Amino acid sequence: MNRRFLGHLAVSSIVFLAASGALVAHAADEAPDAMIQRLSTDVLDSIKADKSIRAGDISKIVALVDSKIMPNVNFQRMTASAVGPAWRRATPEQQQKLQDEFKILLVRTYAGALSQVTSDEAISVQPLRGGAGDNDVVVRTLVKGSGDPIQLDYRLEKTPGQGFGWKIYNLNVMGIWLVETYRSQFAQEINTKGIDGLIAALSERNKANASKS
Repeated sequence: MNRRFLGHLAVSSIVFLAASGALVAHAADEAPDAMIQRLSTDVLDSIKADKSIRAGDISKIVALVDSKIMPNVNFQRMTASAVGPAWRRATPEQQQKLQDEFKILLVRTYAGALSQVTSDEAISVQPLRGGAGDNDVVVRTLVKGSGDPIQLDYRLEKTPGQGFGWKIYNLNVMGIWLVETYRSQFAQEINTKGIDGLIAALSERNKANASKS
């Protein structure tokens, strides 16, 4: 992947994470496309107004993730999908470690890219496809700014039993799904070193990212 794509992926993924965590009380009452429009706009406005977030302040981003974002993302499903079939062979302890390290990886990977958000960026939500009774949908959006529009699609599932309405569990940036991208990377590590090897590799990668920060 080229550097320009990685920059778009980083910025868009933080928007994805932050958008999924704000104003939970409204989520059950909104259509998924309306929710994405409102939350994405709110998050972009917050990023533009906060210089420390744009500068990649890790402590503020981690606090945001822990308090608002994680309760509203089906992160277990995200991690399980990224790990692939090996997830079912992992012990509960290994699964928890995978989730913890994967979360840190996402936060630290994209934190530095927040400085790329510009004052003229806005979200345009495309018409929602599918029926009113669908419980799994894709909301397609475009991030518009000074450059070419960035395709940013959210995959959401409806979880009425959990009381949170719609939850995001995957993201597509410019035609590439986030979870599938990580799955190919993780599969190589699992095939050579197993689940514990993947956990160790993620831990080392996170330590390296932390030292750079």
